[in-house]
Amino acid sequence: MTRSTRERIIDEALRLFAERGYSATSVAEIEAASGLSPGAGGLYRHFKSKYEVLAAAINEHAARTRSQVADSLAELSGMEASVALEERLSHVCRAGLAKVREESELTRVFFRDLSQFPELVCVVRDGLLQPMFDAIVVWFQAQPEYRDAKLDWAGIATVLGGSVVHYRLFQETVGELPGHAEKDQFVAAWVRLAVGLLPSPAPVS
Repeated sequence: MTRSTRERIIDEALRLFAERGYSATSVAEIEAASGLSPGAGGLYRHFKSKYEVLAAAINEHAARTRSQVADSLAELSGMEASVALEERLSHVCRAGLAKVREESELTRVFFRDLSQFPELVCVVRDGLLQPMFDAIVVWFQAQPEYRDAKLDWAGIATVLGGSVVHYRLFQETVGELPGHAEKDQFVAAWVRLAVGLLPSPAPVS
């Protein structure tokens, strides 16, 4: 699919912000990377400022995340209850890892630059991170084994979701896998711990 000029500007700006930092990236560099004449003002036909490009990128990632979370929940909810709980948990974990990895550029921008833009930190928190944690709660409550379980789902989501986020963030910020654990090792351990943290599943009627 051909990207519009606006989409190219957002995508290339986020890439440059991730590589160089927000302050070190000029409007002319964004224009050049987007296929526009650098310094000719093409960016300003779509955005009022460099900040507006950053804000648009973050808001669009947040909107996409909400849509992806809804789609993922629908897909995961469609798995037959006859599928082993461990396999269903594995799908949830891998979906979370894939989502965090997809946001690698935004992650680098977040840690390097967003402290100066608290309003955009709120967008990341409420639009990207919280929907992922909320989705974990919704998913567990929807599983037949735990339909009647009285558990602190928010706390469980914090522990399980936080470990998924941390696994990818550690890799992004440090450049190595935490504990040198490969993804399959992490997923297997995550599933074992998830099952161990929960009470014995009730029989499925």
